[in-house]
Amino acid sequence: MKALRTDLSILKKFDFQYAPVGVKFLYGRPEGIEQLEKTLPFCGMVREAQERGTPFYFAKENEDCFGTMTLGMVEVPPFAEAGLLGEGYEIFQEPRANQRIYQDIRKLPRGTVNYVAYSVVDALTFEPDLLILMATPSQAEIIMRALSYTTGELWESKKTPVLGCSWMYVYPYQTGKVNYMVTGMSFGAKAKEVFPEGWLLISIPWDKLATIIESLKEMKWVLPSYAEGREEFLKREARLKEEAFKSAQDV
Repeated sequence: MKALRTDLSILKKFDFQYAPVGVKFLYGRPEGIEQLEKTLPFCGMVREAQERGTPFYFAKENEDCFGTMTLGMVEVPPFAEAGLLGEGYEIFQEPRANQRIYQDIRKLPRGTVNYVAYSVVDALTFEPDLLILMATPSQAEIIMRALSYTTGELWESKKTPVLGCSWMYVYPYQTGKVNYMVTGMSFGAKAKEVFPEGWLLISIPWDKLATIIESLKEMKWVLPSYAEGREEFLKREARLKEEAFKSAQDV
């Protein structure tokens, strides 16, 4: 694994209640990191990293849900793709509805990832493929605004009712798009009580990380319009509109 080069120290300014977690997808077994000694669902690995505080990795035998399927470690079981589980859990009316999500579920090519390493930022020594943040809405607004501050990039949240791990991990890794979701809205993670409800999970792929970090260094985190109150904001809004109108007339 490449040693960490990206300076992530500015993230300390957020004082996150739950530590940011770096994730690395690997073909070969990583050296100098301990293997997880138990089994967990793929979504639960983030919470394990936050609670543990030291780096670890997991292999196929350490995952006890369907995360190994999205990672390409195993084939999709036919009964799952047939939609039998979704109907059995009463998530979907009939298997046909459950079947439809497999047109959209993201999966890594079979056999390309055999290990996944995790570390909270304070203990991170490798360049992450993904940085996963667990934020309040106010913290998430700053992070997402940093994404579009210099690029104007669209904010988007993509997810299916089940297999939230596909959207938290594989989708941003494959597409290079930042994805976010609300905890408590994914069937498996909710049923297994992985996350407290109402937090924003933001998954940042490596190629967007530098953009966000640089924007955080430059932009105002708390905009004047957020701090001055409604009445002062309305005055600012009216003033800016008037100035823009006059500027357009001068053209």
